[in-house]
Amino acid sequence: MRIAIGCDHAGFRLKEAIKAYLVSKGFKVLDEGTYSEEAVDYPDLAKKVVRDIKENQADFGILICGTGIGMSISANRVKGIRAALCLFPEMAKLARAHNDANVLVLPGRFLGAELAQWIVDAFLSTKFEGGRHSNRIEKIERMMEN
Repeated sequence: MRIAIGCDHAGFRLKEAIKAYLVSKGFKVLDEGTYSEEAVDYPDLAKKVVRDIKENQADFGILICGTGIGMSISANRVKGIRAALCLFPEMAKLARAHNDANVLVLPGRFLGAELAQWIVDAFLSTKFEGGRHSNRIEKIERMMEN
């Protein structure tokens, strides 16, 4: 599985921890930056990760900023992207199972590495349930047209 990961300066430390964890689990990781704690604009990094998904360079994305809110807003501006800000593993499971989320967003200022790893595991190991949820996803996609 190919995972694109990106962060702003506030998410840099958590990104590095998650990247190392994913590599240790055998995932192919495409690191889109940032590569230090020097200030950057989160929409620029969200755009790179979203592009990787849209161009089939990655199966899923992980975005990290201070609160996760800016990355969520940025990523969700793109049709076909369903970014979910998750603070607990159960949220990540439901984001995948019910919302077919393809981008996991994490708040770098509010999560430790261990909890973030549990959230990442839950997200990547859960399949979309389809069924009644498929109709809802289609409605969301149609909203992007207006």
